[in-house]
Amino acid sequence: MGVWALGLAMGVLVSGCGRKDAEPAPERAVRTQVLKVAQAGQTLEFAAEVRARTESRLAFRVPGKVLSRSVGLGDSVKAGQVLMRLDPADLRLAADAAEAALTAAKANRDQQVADIKRFRELKNQGFISGAELERREAALQAAQAQFEQARAQAKAQRNQSQYAALEADAAGVITSVDAEPGTVVAAGTPVLRLAQKGSRDVVFQVPEHQVLALRQLAAHPGALAVRLWGQSELLPAKLRELAEAADPVTRTFTAKVDIGAEAPVKLGQTATVLLTSPKQTGVVKLPMAAVFEAKGQTQVWVLDPATMTVRTQAIQVAGADGNEVVVSSGLSPTQEVVVAGVHALSPGQKVRRYGAPAGKP
Repeated sequence: MGVWALGLAMGVLVSGCGRKDAEPAPERAVRTQVLKVAQAGQTLEFAAEVRARTESRLAFRVPGKVLSRSVGLGDSVKAGQVLMRLDPADLRLAADAAEAALTAAKANRDQQVADIKRFRELKNQGFISGAELERREAALQAAQAQFEQARAQAKAQRNQSQYAALEADAAGVITSVDAEPGTVVAAGTPVLRLAQKGSRDVVFQVPEHQVLALRQLAAHPGALAVRLWGQSELLPAKLRELAEAADPVTRTFTAKVDIGAEAPVKLGQTATVLLTSPKQTGVVKLPMAAVFEAKGQTQVWVLDPATMTVRTQAIQVAGADGNEVVVSSGLSPTQEVVVAGVHALSPGQKVRRYGAPAGKP
């Protein structure tokens, strides 16, 4: 028993000599920022393109072979100007045939009119029956109907021959040429695209998470502006249309802003749409590098200047302003927050400001 007790005592003594106190966390150099009251205003930018408010796909109303094209891509045209022609030979032949059918129907009608007069006289003299007169009157009605039909067909064929010339419905600019001379086209096949003269839209795509912000901010005067490529001047704009359904490929929503008819822009010109939120005063802003997530909360490290130690502080973020976050609650002006080196700290750790000698705040 004495030997066993002696061994136990020596083991305890040895284990006690081997235990060391935990070393304190090393003092770390951090960058800090004293919070101040500031202004915040977010600006979103979208890549855009200038397009015409109304763009028409022009097509012939009759089939045929394209004979000539008098305009090219980018040409300005006037209302009523002939843009393209079809070979009119077949249309003229059809019109001639319709005119001949009209002449024959008119001759038949006139003959029936003359005959009915004679048959009425014969009926009055008792040479023919009432049934025979009724048959002759029915023949006259049929001849009259054939004449009306032939006249309508002749008028339609005359119109068809005029449709061989494709005219501009309105003044504008040719933005696409889809058929060349020699091409055989069907009726209704688009051959030209015309961007009509008038107001211009700036078209851009909005991601899903920014659609609500666009709807809300666009109602504020001056929230929307357009900056053309290579220019610094901002053109005032107004939201005219925002698609209700997302594009099936890009999953973005198409938006159009109106910049008016007098804006110095060209079709197809690239631009940037700027969406600016109203300025918020009396807010606290922090660099994004100062914010981190811990235990499901957004937090920052707050410095205690008296002890030069740090502690975590949960905050609420209201949004972003460039490379800074806007803090809605959790911090107040004059507090000093760590803005660099946040991921190497622990609660209560001793720190020094970056650039200060070791052992000094």
